[in-house]
Amino acid sequence: MENSNWKKPVYETNGLNLWYGSSHALKNIDLSINEKEVTAIIGPSGCGKSTYLKTLNRMVELIPDVNISGSITLKGENIFDKSIPVEMIRSKVGMVFQKPNPFPKSIYENVAFGLKIHGIRNKSLLDRIVEESLQKAALWDEVKDRLHKSAYGLSGGQQQRLCIARCLAVDPEVILMDEPTSALDPVSTHKVEELINSIKNDVTIAIVTHNMQQASRISDRTAFFLNGEIIECDQTTTIFNNPSDPLTNDYINGRFG
Repeated sequence: MENSNWKKPVYETNGLNLWYGSSHALKNIDLSINEKEVTAIIGPSGCGKSTYLKTLNRMVELIPDVNISGSITLKGENIFDKSIPVEMIRSKVGMVFQKPNPFPKSIYENVAFGLKIHGIRNKSLLDRIVEESLQKAALWDEVKDRLHKSAYGLSGGQQQRLCIARCLAVDPEVILMDEPTSALDPVSTHKVEELINSIKNDVTIAIVTHNMQQASRISDRTAFFLNGEIIECDQTTTIFNNPSDPLTNDYINGRFG
């Protein structure tokens, strides 16, 4: 189905099934997410993309009546192992949502928030990491003169880059992005895509997107989900230019979804 030997998997999913009550939302998912790559997850609405993403950092368990079988490992450790605190997983795995969700704090405090939770109090160290994270998120030049003003004063695109800076500050191994540009205008979308390209050599990224052009522009590998199953997963160039399954071809060419 795929040849992913050339990069080491960070996440490995085997035989994952998930039910919301009696509704079978994910069916026998086998998928690896490789180190320092962008993996795009595409497919029509309701096909299980966001559910899968939320399973990777155990957010899906916040929903009542969820049942899960199969395994997901993060760097070889079973994320469902009761001895592994969910907070430990989430400290390694950042999440960026469809709608920017800055905290009702200053720009500076948004980025420093996770660092302070991890016990960092040294002001010069906080200052340095906040600046580095905003630089990486291509936001520093736009906000350096108003770090102590509310994050709510930023535009939607700036807020989304701030949320990515907030993730980067705690040095995660993975960032999960659930349609991070769907609420943004084309200029802001382009900036977020540039940002993803600039950080992918430092961090592993999995991104759910409805936008086929976006998936083809920014991802190394693409997984196509349909009705809770993976139809096909391969190098992005293969998926878009020479897919092996006719359903993939039909979806990419806009025949459904």
